[in-house]
Amino acid sequence: MDVVIAADPVGVARAAADIVARALRHRVVNLGVATGSSPVPTYQELAQRAQRGELSFGHARVFLLDEYVGLSRGHAESYHQVIRRDLTEAAGIPDSRIEGPRGDAADLIAEADRYDHLITTHGGIDLQILGIGTNGHIGFNEPPSSLSSRTRVVALAEQTRMDNSRFFDHLDDVPQLALTQGLGTISEAREIVLIATGARKAPAVAAAVEGPLAARCPASILQWHPRATFVVDAAAASKLELPAYGRERQGTRGHA
Repeated sequence: MDVVIAADPVGVARAAADIVARALRHRVVNLGVATGSSPVPTYQELAQRAQRGELSFGHARVFLLDEYVGLSRGHAESYHQVIRRDLTEAAGIPDSRIEGPRGDAADLIAEADRYDHLITTHGGIDLQILGIGTNGHIGFNEPPSSLSSRTRVVALAEQTRMDNSRFFDHLDDVPQLALTQGLGTISEAREIVLIATGARKAPAVAAAVEGPLAARCPASILQWHPRATFVVDAAAASKLELPAYGRERQGTRGHA
């Protein structure tokens, strides 16, 4: 994988947006999007570039990485609404081109199968944007997760619920279940960009990049991916040990 280390979150947002912009210019894009705090500055940077006419999302279709079980698409904290606030409205992407699993589906297993098949039907994800949890999860694939898992219903780890409680009034309001693309589904994306900022993410970044490929760190599956790039700030990179990573401010890219 490639690891790009920027000086700060602003540099991370610019470097990650450059990768997405390049994909938008050079091929039809099914864009996989993650929610959470880490990608938000990148989404803001992309939306600003779109508003300035520097890039276009006119041919892009957006695919959500996951969704809380029990929340309708109209709920303020459903990921359908979150991605509208964080990216699609400002970038000019209509709701008709936002795809995602329905957390309020009557048959959740059937819904997971439907969404996994829908991604395939549309030709797969061209570029998947990811964040990483403090426990190494990507999507809602908590440790330990099968490295070949497909889109499915999962129970959220208590740490994940605590991390996400800042978006809700109370911890008890955070759903206990979610629908998520599995690690096998994520791995089929043609290109992956993982964004991480802050010292709290440093142990997870180090485990994903330099640790063993293991279910205890789901993000380590990206070591197998032929086109995965970690874009991290200096704080999130602080526990990496190998010296040959690229630093965005130097205009270089290193290989891990």
